[in-house]
Amino acid sequence: MAITAADVNKLRQQTGAGMMDCKNALVEADGDFETAVDILRKKGQKIAAKRGDNDASEGLIFAQTTPDHKVGVVLALNCETDFVAKNDSYRNFVQSLMDIAISNLPASADELKGLKYDDRLTVDEKITEQVGVIGEKLDLSGYAVLKGEAVVAYNHPGNQLATLVALNNGNEAAVEAGRQVAMQVAAMNPIALNKDGVDARTIEREIEVGKDLAIQEGKPAEMAEKIAQGRLAKFFKENTLLSQEFVRDNKVTVEEFLNSTEKGLTVTEFKRLALS
Repeated sequence: MAITAADVNKLRQQTGAGMMDCKNALVEADGDFETAVDILRKKGQKIAAKRGDNDASEGLIFAQTTPDHKVGVVLALNCETDFVAKNDSYRNFVQSLMDIAISNLPASADELKGLKYDDRLTVDEKITEQVGVIGEKLDLSGYAVLKGEAVVAYNHPGNQLATLVALNNGNEAAVEAGRQVAMQVAAMNPIALNKDGVDARTIEREIEVGKDLAIQEGKPAEMAEKIAQGRLAKFFKENTLLSQEFVRDNKVTVEEFLNSTEKGLTVTEFKRLALS
């Protein structure tokens, strides 16, 4: 049957595939629209299989909160090249995934992939379809949800890095302070909220390294443990959020900055995603 330009354009609008890919799919499907969609989907699956071992180190990361600012979502969709990541259609696709995440608040990336993207495809199937459209491996490499009295999202320019910060107070002053702390998390990459959040293995490793350094510096073995504990305290100060020097005023810690904004104000949790 004759394939019209309107048919090709309709398929292109629905799938995002190129004009010739859409025309060829419609020809192969004898004009049947749904069959043509399946053909394009299968093409995406074939490309995905071929590109499975490729390095998808580029992409975009978005962080966003619900309208009431009680919940935040951060997600990363990786691709292979910076050229694709900078394309408006790719940005729009990542935003469409974020819209679904914000509307449904799935607990994990796998749950997000299982949700409906539209009346035809799941999110996972749509990502596979886009592999066929774009011609690159795509990977939903990071996803997290954060809840609190208030949640603040920060997207670093370029969308290679984004953070979420949950606070124990949702008033205007607290939220503004939270924005500053969200930028701190982006800049300083803390490993935990405070020393209680640092895992035992990391602590053991830091103590062991501290002891070895003390001995290498010629300190007596009986002093090595004390010196290592001092170095561990410095490690906590530099690497846990509330103990870090506040980047906008290094005379105070993040904890002191928050408390000066409002007594008792603190961060309850944070998330940070960055392209490696």
